[in-house]
Amino acid sequence: MLNEIKQDAQTRMAKSIEALRQNLVKVRTGRASTALVEHLKVNYYGSDMPLSQVASITVTDARSLTITPWEKNMVGPIEKAILASDLGLTPNTAGTTIRLNLPPLTEERRRELTKVVHAEGEDAKVAIRNIRRDANQQLKDLLKEKQATEDEVRRAEEDIQKLTDKAIKDIDEVVKAKEQELMAV
Repeated sequence: MLNEIKQDAQTRMAKSIEALRQNLVKVRTGRASTALVEHLKVNYYGSDMPLSQVASITVTDARSLTITPWEKNMVGPIEKAILASDLGLTPNTAGTTIRLNLPPLTEERRRELTKVVHAEGEDAKVAIRNIRRDANQQLKDLLKEKQATEDEVRRAEEDIQKLTDKAIKDIDEVVKAKEQELMAV
């Protein structure tokens, strides 16, 4: 039972770190990336669909993306989704092809984005600490029900703390790497 709790905590912590990585991919750096827009929701016949499911998205060069809808009538809804997003990009449409040109990041915008990255990192750390709290509570419940001894619970809590420390260290590394990527000119 103790090992199951530790394993569950470790799995959940790994998922939190992976979620942070996925969130940071969406933070724009100086280079174009399909991940920047593929999560946008587009109105497709009354239901919201991810952009990647209604169009092909390609990186044409370091600072531009090309979006080609599968259907001609999707050009308008895709443009609306891009304009409504918080990306600050203006789509250029030529027939059924939509081009997005990414302007170079200013120093001020880079600093704002590093703050966003730090906030994402802090949210991930809070999630890790919540996982630790849940695991420790499960251990205390086992102790109350006399399914484990105090020594076993104490050792398990120490192991969970080690997992927490490692996860937070991993989060710091991910945030630092993204920050360096943002500040590189």
